[in-house]
Amino acid sequence: MKKLLVLLIFTTLFIQCKKEESKPIELGLVTDKAMVVSAREEASKIGVDILRQGGTAFDAMIATDLALVVAYPFSGNITGGGFMVYRTKDGKTGALDYREKAPIAATRDMYLDENGDVIIDLSTKGALAVGVPGTVAGLFAVHEKFGTLPFKTLIQPAIDLARKGVVVTKKQEARIAEYEHLFTEVNGKKTLLNNGWKENDTIKHLQLATTFERIRDHGKDGFYKGKTAEIFVNHLQKNGGIMTLEDLEKYEAKWRKPLTFQYKDLTITSMTLPSSGSICLAQILKSIEPYDIVKMGQNSPKYVQLLTEAERRAYADRAHFLGDIDFVDVPVDSLIDAVYIKNRMSDFTWDKAGNSDDISHGKIIGYESEETTHYSIVDQFGNAVSVTTTLNGAYGSKVYIEELGTFVNNQMDDFSVKPGIPNMFGLVGNEANSIASEKRMLSSMTPTIVEQDGKLKMVVGTPGGSTIITSVLQNILNVTQFDMGMQESVSSPRFHHQWLPDNIRLEPNSFDEATKKRLLELGYELDESASTVIGKVDAILVLPNGQLEGGADPRGDDTADGF
Repeated sequence: MKKLLVLLIFTTLFIQCKKEESKPIELGLVTDKAMVVSAREEASKIGVDILRQGGTAFDAMIATDLALVVAYPFSGNITGGGFMVYRTKDGKTGALDYREKAPIAATRDMYLDENGDVIIDLSTKGALAVGVPGTVAGLFAVHEKFGTLPFKTLIQPAIDLARKGVVVTKKQEARIAEYEHLFTEVNGKKTLLNNGWKENDTIKHLQLATTFERIRDHGKDGFYKGKTAEIFVNHLQKNGGIMTLEDLEKYEAKWRKPLTFQYKDLTITSMTLPSSGSICLAQILKSIEPYDIVKMGQNSPKYVQLLTEAERRAYADRAHFLGDIDFVDVPVDSLIDAVYIKNRMSDFTWDKAGNSDDISHGKIIGYESEETTHYSIVDQFGNAVSVTTTLNGAYGSKVYIEELGTFVNNQMDDFSVKPGIPNMFGLVGNEANSIASEKRMLSSMTPTIVEQDGKLKMVVGTPGGSTIITSVLQNILNVTQFDMGMQESVSSPRFHHQWLPDNIRLEPNSFDEATKKRLLELGYELDESASTVIGKVDAILVLPNGQLEGGADPRGDDTADGF
């Protein structure tokens, strides 16, 4: 008996020691039926409230999107654009493109001076940087095709939130403070956000509420025609913009066939052009598929090296080939063909770092940003939506239209203002993405849905400019190849390479010294300074028992909610 007791005590102590030694797994919110994960608690809650009323993921998408306009003006918007990828409860997939367009009067060289040089800031700040917005058209397109609750029911929570006000978080206080001087510079006066807002203050968006009410009462025309449209266009034209009422009236969202491809036993569905995300994602995954990345280990030197070299080639192709598919003949099938991918990786070696000069010419310095927002939704019926929407830069062009209570986008900078010259995200483009009248600009937004064995596995996406693609990539691999939970994956350190500039961007203080030392020995340039955030992933994982786990990125105020 004493021997048995000693054995039990020893076993218990051993198990406790093992638990103490092992790193605790970070678990996100787990729910039984439905979930919304977005950049703000208020928006996620409003989306879930719509689901509780019997609405679908598509209804919740509309309500969540509108709530983000109020709670997250950093990039939530009615004056920007975005993409939605969806999977219905019966497994059908599709995509909606409500990306902004160039105004009718836009021209190829509109941001160049008489010498053909780029005029600094012209495509990023002020009224001339604004593309024709698509968000409102996108929301009404979703409602027309999939909506089950009245649109008035879906917009009213955002109206109520705008009038009640939003409590400022610590992170939001820091964001506003960082850009306040630009609000004054661009608008020539203080705006709603130029009030020295501090954590726990409440910001009421009364003009925005009135704008929402016109949309509620007059539908799509409440934005693209009538008083709102006139205020919008008059303000831009008065400040040097070229948008007209005709631009707004002509805008239409487009239903598109998403790009679907295989990676091992996964079926991945992601946004097609003018989003570059799906093509780059497919190229990178197909490039690394022949290698045993599980054996390498997540974020090991070999793993970082392999993904970096695949990313280098994919982003080089992005710069040369990709643009609005309605304007440019893009060889999509060829770019993701197995033989093509094999040839692209044929000069890869473990012995040293690749060189972007060998793949294309020029070394150009750019910087990174995370100024977009993403949300993921799964409803109680089995429908799933993945949505990424943006003003492009933080608070867009910094132009604030006081009568409408909203900032407007600076999406024109996502065109190749001049071939070979990087945009604000350091991305280089070519003729395929040059400016043209009514053309949609290329994007990195990558809303994605992953299936396994014919069943929904993940809904994933992120903001992050050019880092969007690589952040989505790493989270798919974290979960499916390294057996991470959703929150564990989202919280995990990330890295990024985009061809030019030719360096690996690492989240600061996140990678061990041995890994960094080995990468430096191979000849890689490392950058831990230019950006503290590489994406802010909001994702949902379907667990083996059918429950849902949310991954809300701790890098922001992101929140999962559900039931």
